[in-house]
Amino acid sequence: MAAASHRVWRQVNIPPVPYTERMVRRVFLLSPARCDGERAQMVLSPSASFGLARRMRERTGAPLGEVMSFLSGLYFRGKLTYAETFARPLADGDSVLVITSDSGLCTPATPVTAASLRRAAGVDIDAKNRRYRQPLETSARALAARLAHEDEIVLLGSIASPKYVDILTDVFGDRLLFPFEFIGRGDMSRGGLLLRCARAGEELTYVPVRGAARRGPRPPKLAPLPRAGGQG
Repeated sequence: MAAASHRVWRQVNIPPVPYTERMVRRVFLLSPARCDGERAQMVLSPSASFGLARRMRERTGAPLGEVMSFLSGLYFRGKLTYAETFARPLADGDSVLVITSDSGLCTPATPVTAASLRRAAGVDIDAKNRRYRQPLETSARALAARLAHEDEIVLLGSIASPKYVDILTDVFGDRLLFPFEFIGRGDMSRGGLLLRCARAGEELTYVPVRGAARRGPRPPKLAPLPRAGGQG
């Protein structure tokens, strides 16, 4: 594979929104990046010399959130930054979880090695695929068992496909929400919107996935995202 250029994304330090004990707890579920695309081939190349690739070749690996941000770019960075800004943690668990192809729901800090990424790339994200569906159902049910009645689950991902929605709706029912403003937007537009909202401290509008229109007209194009701290 020919050498390809890459950018190193710098983390934008956005303080989380403070919450009180009386506020509803909110957990975000982030859809994953593709594990078998061009950027995956780049980071898995034995000749790759940039930091993330080197760390993934070590036993300790690199955090799932960082790996997914590299694979997906703007969209996953937007989801992760937004979720970490507006999540309201459960008393006994994490408030941001990533959907994976072979391990169910995992925290962004979960270590990922080159070998584990290759295994994940070999599992199709398809609701009919037991290797994907069973771990997701198991971890989603475990999460549901820890939720209070008023707690919320927000999916930051596409609801146009059943690959996440059908499984998660079966577990969480009407508590599974998504940002209304996602309707009609593509991945890059969603990523840009999420980063803008996180920087401005403004949350989107969450509505139940069940019964929602899964497709809609394309909204107006977003203004260019300003550069911050050397981030492209």
